[in-house]
Amino acid sequence: MRRIEYDTDYEVGQDNLKAFGMDIHNPVFIISALIILSFVIVTIVFPIGSKEILGGMKTWSINNFDWLFMLGGNIFVLFCIALIFSPLGKIRLGGKYTKPEYSRLSWFAMLFAAGMGIGLMFWSVAEPVAYYTGWYKTPLGVEANTAEAADLAMGATMYHWGVHPWAIYAVVGLSLAFFTYNKGLPLTVRSAFYPLLGEKIWGWPGHLIDLLAVFATIFGLATSLGLGAQQASSGLSYLFNIEAGINTQIGIIIFVTSVAIISVIRGIDGGVKLLSNINMLIAIVLLSFVFFAGSTLDIFSGVFSTANSYITNIIPLSTWIDREDSTWFHGWTVFYWAWWISWSPFVGMFIARVSKGRTVREFLIAVLVIPTLVTIVWMSTFGGSALDQTMNNIGALSDGITKVPLAMYQMLENLPLSAITSFLAVILVLVFFITSSDSGSLVIDSITSGGKVDAPIPQRIFWATMEGLIAGSLLYIGGKEALDALQAGAISTGLPFTIILILMCISLYKGLNTEKKLYT
Repeated sequence: MRRIEYDTDYEVGQDNLKAFGMDIHNPVFIISALIILSFVIVTIVFPIGSKEILGGMKTWSINNFDWLFMLGGNIFVLFCIALIFSPLGKIRLGGKYTKPEYSRLSWFAMLFAAGMGIGLMFWSVAEPVAYYTGWYKTPLGVEANTAEAADLAMGATMYHWGVHPWAIYAVVGLSLAFFTYNKGLPLTVRSAFYPLLGEKIWGWPGHLIDLLAVFATIFGLATSLGLGAQQASSGLSYLFNIEAGINTQIGIIIFVTSVAIISVIRGIDGGVKLLSNINMLIAIVLLSFVFFAGSTLDIFSGVFSTANSYITNIIPLSTWIDREDSTWFHGWTVFYWAWWISWSPFVGMFIARVSKGRTVREFLIAVLVIPTLVTIVWMSTFGGSALDQTMNNIGALSDGITKVPLAMYQMLENLPLSAITSFLAVILVLVFFITSSDSGSLVIDSITSGGKVDAPIPQRIFWATMEGLIAGSLLYIGGKEALDALQAGAISTGLPFTIILILMCISLYKGLNTEKKLYT
């Protein structure tokens, strides 16, 4: 059965230029590269001033548009749930008889590693303890260091890592996959707006959408690379007494970038897929050890109590009117929503690349439900163990959060074989960052080549190298202030992208309706 494509004369790559062995889209590649380079130079020369300006933009966005971030997050969840139960859910990405390219296990491993993996390592211990102790206020204004605070700490943590962020990724991923595989449009963010903009997506409206996607992706990845270097260096210092200074962090960034370059050269099958499967194997080993070496019965019951707290508090945590915990709410929830939205072009496009052959319903269930269930188990195991240590005055966590990058290792220290598990955690952090870097590079390659899914190798190397250079140079010359400025820049892109994602929902619904007749 022939698929229904849009009537457009545009050829993928028709505006591209060939230079230095690369196939670059004009003007997206050139403008994005120049602006990113200028941003890095200015931030390095004026790190404190850049941090103040971009930090002010971030604060202004969060304080004045908290309602938009929260409303958008709720819309994305409800939209995805509606599609799951609607007749549109049976539409298959790529056409009615298209077969999936990857097994369910490899598919899940890749989307999970790209979407959440490293964040779970960084915050699964620190976040519940922070909420319980009131490190930066408490959710819903509960009294810190109480049984209520402990229960809500797990529920609020799951709220930030559950269906809401994955719904954000799902909207972008499903839109890009549908318009690419079912409508024959290039794999780039602008394609998702064809039902609304028509042929204008090939002009400046489309260029601006893709440019914003490139900025959000490169800044988000570089920020995470810098933060990951700090956590990995803290782990090495904790284990081997290696100084967790700037030289160690730069060395880690060089290592991660080098492996990521090899991975992007090998492509999805030979690089990203392999590393994602390794990721999942190491994560399962570490999770199983903590589960059985810790208070197994408490952790097991904690899975159900975490799920219950999440479900019970999801509505109060999703509102933005008359909140008594505005400091916590702005500092955590709205910040997270802006961060997930700024990451959505990267994660969404990568999920789209590996999801051909899945039905809309299968896609949304896999992207929303399965990661949420896994995260409940993960958070209950690591966060629950950390909370137990804090509440019972065991080890370094009895004082609450001292340094966020150390929290995971401080929790593992009070379990058997802590040296082995901490070393495993360092390896997992590094591999998670490598998969984020290489998958992100492949995404930027696609956007800056006009939607081609197989950009030339020099182009893949260029963007993977750029991520490492941005993170390394900002850390080395500008220090934490420069990295904070970069993070604030990534968060600031979340505001315009929230509006783009809401429009994307409308465009996707219109597009899916044109395909519905093939399944009646």
